[in-house]
Parts: sequence; structure tokens; C-alpha cells
Amino acid sequence: MEALATASGYSQSAVGSAAYVINGPAATPTFSPAAGAYGPAQSVTISDGTSGATIYYTTNGTTPTTASTTYSSAITVSATETLEAIAAKAAYSNSAVGSAAYTINGAAATPTFSPAAGTYNSAQTVTISDSTSGSIIYYTTNGTTPTTSSAQYTGPIDVSDSEWVEAIATASGDLQSATGAAYYTIGTSSPPACDGMTLGTSVAGTADMNGFVPFQSASGTSAQWNTNIVNAPLDPNNATIQSGIAGESTHVNFGAASAGGIPYIIVDSSQTPSVPINVFSGANQSDVVVAPYTGGDAVPIEGSPADCSGWPDTYNGDMHTLVLDRYQCWLYETFNTNRCNGLWDADSETIWDMQNGEMRPYGWTSADAAGLSVFAGLVRYDEAASGTINHAIRFTMQTTKYDANDGYFVEPASHAEGQYYGAPSVMGMRVRLSPTFNISGYSAINQAILTAMQLYGMIVADNGGYFYIQGSLDSRWNDSDLANLGGIPSSDFSIIQMTPAYPGWDSVTAPTGDAPVIDSFSASPTTVSSGAAVTFTYSLTGDSYDYIDMIGPIRAGSGTVTINPTATQTYTLYSMNQYGNNRANGNGVAVSTPITVVVTGSVVVPPTFTPVAVRIARRRRLR
Repeated sequence: MEALATASGYSQSAVGSAAYVINGPAATPTFSPAAGAYGPAQSVTISDGTSGATIYYTTNGTTPTTASTTYSSAITVSATETLEAIAAKAAYSNSAVGSAAYTINGAAATPTFSPAAGTYNSAQTVTISDSTSGSIIYYTTNGTTPTTSSAQYTGPIDVSDSEWVEAIATASGDLQSATGAAYYTIGTSSPPACDGMTLGTSVAGTADMNGFVPFQSASGTSAQWNTNIVNAPLDPNNATIQSGIAGESTHVNFGAASAGGIPYIIVDSSQTPSVPINVFSGANQSDVVVAPYTGGDAVPIEGSPADCSGWPDTYNGDMHTLVLDRYQCWLYETFNTNRCNGLWDADSETIWDMQNGEMRPYGWTSADAAGLSVFAGLVRYDEAASGTINHAIRFTMQTTKYDANDGYFVEPASHAEGQYYGAPSVMGMRVRLSPTFNISGYSAINQAILTAMQLYGMIVADNGGYFYIQGSLDSRWNDSDLANLGGIPSSDFSIIQMTPAYPGWDSVTAPTGDAPVIDSFSASPTTVSSGAAVTFTYSLTGDSYDYIDMIGPIRAGSGTVTINPTATQTYTLYSMNQYGNNRANGNGVAVSTPITVVVTGSVVVPPTFTPVAVRIARRRRLR
């Protein structure tokens, strides 16, 4: 615009001018990927066509303003929600509101089976169904985990022999479902011991026992995990011990968050090669044997330490690993575990026979302070979701009773790690939730956990906080729901009668006896070409559990194991029973004469231990 002015008695003014640029509003923000329905979580970027504009956004359904969150990087959308955004720039009016609604569908529903799994006198026609609209079902009947390459379900399946039927479902816009499984017993057959377990990790929510209970056929102390104690008598010292822990209450030490819970993995040793684990301070009370630890970072370590961060033996926490082999039905547990460049080391390694259980040498620790299996007492999602937990639950007490020989333990524990002479609790002590405790107000999953506390009780397995209930790290847990299990007063728990009488044994007073006897141990042939079969034959007496260091665990008694070596190697058999004593290392253990199998053209291949294992005093573990 231009203008001039005139006035009487004045000459005409100079021309004045002003230029105006009308920009209008900034461009409306856009979103990538576009609004829509998705299976997995989406990483959403917001952009704007006005150069230099600042974007402000909301995710809670409110209209964005320049006081809203400033957009700086991609936004993760993991639940169904609407993103809204505006753009602002100096000399521009604010843009119109851009919006994008995202629906995150999650996983397809787990397939179900009709008739239900069970025992039948004749062949069954099994129908598989899935509640996710438009889903496609894939299944197997040979005990393998189904994939989208497995047989596609198109109609009922005839089940004429005892077998597992396993299935997954996929649907457009959804993640693949969890594996559904049903075992059908036709006639008098029994389900396999372990091979119905689903491969995977608890961290990812893919590992499932599918009803298998470790130690369910066990004798001795291992069987105590699965012993119903609803009618067991109270310990004569119940009132005294209760008074010593008065005012305490339960805490939940597991869930979906990475800060709580102990992870585990189910593997198949027929598919996973075994590797050596270098054992440091606890080697004299460990089962130093090759183990089927999968490559890379697949085996989860408690606390999720970065690889090599503690190498070779820095203690950064308990750092347990729990590896279940569904092929041979063995459980491998380590403590203070470090992984670096594909190598493993730990402060202890323990193997557990999940079929038959075992009696660890008295006075010996394990990956657990009490000498127990860590996994056996964990609360697991798959069992809690099924509505039934058939075992005792592990928990911690802040201090346990000490004496001049490191403290006291009672069955099923085999080891003490006492801290305080006046502590009322001892390792292995079992408590039972009152049968009159009202569980009706809890969720179905929490009711299953509380019922287990009433039927099987809880066992002191380690030092830690008072009444810290321990379970698996599993992405399927609802942490908000689990939190409702906290705050149950210690007065609602009673102490079950102990064996031996309270306060129990220590490492010196525990029973002693004869070591197991290796009646024979041989290999045939002892000179072979690479990849040829070699059969080891053994006969043992008075043993509880056994292993051949460079082969793996073997079942107690007598038997054979066949391997196909590709390099010359020396093999030693170790046989254990309960009569150990950590004041006389070696009691309870028998060691064979080593056998060297020569592979033509090869040399002896030592286990890959880096650095070399050493034996030092076991460090005390405190949480």
C-alpha cells in the first residue's frame, strides 16, 4: 500500500508505503505410518510442510496448544490411542489440528481344543478353534513348536495315539498368538516327561511348562517342593519364631518389569550344542559340566547385565541363569553369571534332574544360598494363569540364623548362609498361609498363588528382604495386579514342623555317610574316525545324581550314553550323593579314572575356559 498527504498551506507529502505478506496458517502436521490398525507397537513420526515450524502434540485426547509437549523424535505407540498435533511458526497462524488414531491389536488369541486334553479310552476327533476373527491356525502333532510353516488347520484332526497337539494362530494386523497345547492320552499311555514344554523365554512370554511339574516323580528332599502340607503339624517353636518376625509383611519380587523376577529359558539339547561354563569361587561345590546354552544373548541373565560388563568375575548382583532342557529333562542353574564374546563363566553351576529329583550333598550350596533349585520354587505365569500351582514357593528373609559353622539349615535345604546369631529364621524353613485367610477378593491369578501358599507353603531359600515372594520375570504378568499380594501380615503365616528339629543342622553336624561307588565306567571304542559313534557305559551304587564333564548329566544307577566326537577328548565321570560336607570337600563325591577317546588325526581338545578357573572362598550374597 502507498499513500500521500495534502494540507492547506503545505506542500504535498512524500509517498509513504507499507508491504504486507499474509502467510496464512502453518501446514497441518502429518503422521507416518498413517492412522490404522496394527499388530505390534508402532514408531510414529510427525512432520510438517512449513519449514522451521515447531510441532506440539498430545496423546491423551486433548487438543494440542503451544503449551503441549514439543515434538522432537519418533513416538512409540504401544496401545490404542490418538495422536494430535499442531504446527507453529513466527509470522504464521497456528496450523489446523492434525490427528491420527492407532489401534494396536496385540496378539491373536491362543487356539483352544475340543475335546479338552485328557485321558480317553478311544481315538478322538479334535477340533481347534480361535476367537480372533479371520485367523489362520497352524499345528503340529509331533512335539515340535508350530510355526507358520507347519500344517495349516482346515478341519478336525484324528488323534489315535497318545500325543501332543500344539497350535498357533495368525491374523492380519495381529501378532502371532501364544502356542496352545493339549496332550491326549489314548489308552494307558502317559505323557512324556518334559518334551511337552514350549521352547522360549519367560522374558518374551513364550516359555511354557504346559502342565509339567519338575520333581513330580522325585523321592527324597526334592519331593518336598510338591508335598501338600495343609495338614502338616506346626513346629514346636512356631510362636517364638513368629514373634521374631512380627510386624513384617509380604512383598512381591517378580513381575513383568525388568527390575523384578528371575528369567528362564526352555531349550532342546538335541538342537542346542552344549558349551563349557567356567566356574570360579564355587567350583568345589558345583557341577562343572557342559550345558546347552544357546548362542548370542538368547539365554536371559537375571538383571540383564550387558555382555562383558562384569567379565570375568565381577559381582554385580545374583545374575542367575535358569536353562531347562526339554529333550533330556535336566535343569541348569548358575549364579553370578557373566557372558562375553560367546564364553560363559559363573561362581557356581548346578544341574537338577527334573524327572527324578536329587539329593545334593549336605553342606553344599547351589545357585541358591540354601542349596535348593532356584527354578523349582518360582511363581510362574503359565501355572498361575492355569489356576493351579502344585509346588511350594520360594521366599527370602532379611537375616537367617548364624553359628560358628556359617549357620543352620533344615530340609529340603542343604546349605546355610547365616548372618546373625539371634535371627529366628533358618534356610529351608517352611511357612503356611492360614487356611482361613480370605482370598475371594483377589484376581483369579492371585488366588492361584495364595492357594499354593495354603496347600504347599513357602520355603526360605535365600537372604534378602523380609517375606519377599519370588517368581519369574515374564512379560505376561500384570504388575499392578501382582502388587495386591503385598502387605499380607507375617501373623497370617505359621511355621511348619522342621526336619531336623529347629534350629537344624550346620555344615559340620549334618549327616555323613559313604560316598557313591563307581562300579564301572568304560567307553567303546576308544579310537575312532571323526564323527563315529562312541558309547560310554557306567554302573554306579549309592548315587543321587551324576554327570560326565564333557558330555552332560546322566541318570543315576546304570546306563549308556552315545556321542559322535570330532576331536580327541578326555572324559571324567562324577557321581554325587547327599553325604557331602563343606568342611571336608570331596565327601559325597566319587570321581572316575578319566577316559581319553582318540579321534584319528586330532589332538586333545581342552574345554574353553577363559580365564582359568580358580577356587577361592565363596563370597557372601546380600540383596
